Amino acid sequence: MVRQLLVVAFIISLAAVSRAQTPQPFPRAGTPQTPRTTPVPTPASPAPATQPPQAPADAQSAKADPNAPTAATLGVAVYPTAQFLASYDAGRGQRYYLFGTTASFAELVGYYKVQTKQDGDLVFRDPPTHMFTGGTLARYREETMAFPPSVTIKDWTSGGSPGYLNPKIGAQPQRFPSVIMIVPPPPGTPPR
Repeated sequence: MVRQLLVVAFIISLAAVSRAQTPQPFPRAGTPQTPRTTPVPTPASPAPATQPPQAPADAQSAKADPNAPTAATLGVAVYPTAQFLASYDAGRGQRYYLFGTTASFAELVGYYKVQTKQDGDLVFRDPPTHMFTGGTLARYREETMAFPPSVTIKDWTSGGSPGYLNPKIGAQPQRFPSVIMIVPPPPGTPPR
């Protein structure tokens, strides 16, 4: 009887620990890649789960970032109030570009339906994740690309999460309700 109680207590504690873990970023193709940016410690106090819409000052701060890629580099426009967060090596000359935004998941999906000229696919319902891989984006070529050129939008407030933590210490907002991941084709790839 004691052994059964210990097993039940262990399972309950394991479930509690797994629910407390922070969600991981978008899935990556191939082998795990290490980020080129330096990691930053997390702030001590989390922000509220919902953030009010930000003024266009977010767009100015995104443009002020010297590492922020342009629409010409990405092959698709970035949502106007999105803030550049980081980029990661995807392999085969490609990079992942992450942008945080206070816009809602539905607003972002609508915006990128117009930008990419396609409906995209809801690839996960929980957390809601929508992916655009066609339209104005370059065609995927397995022999030269590690990942299909795409725009992926993820709702980081799903399931009561406070959002994606802003990696810039002291920057506002502290957490982003939605994150945009853009994977452009490798340089020199002809447009669709």
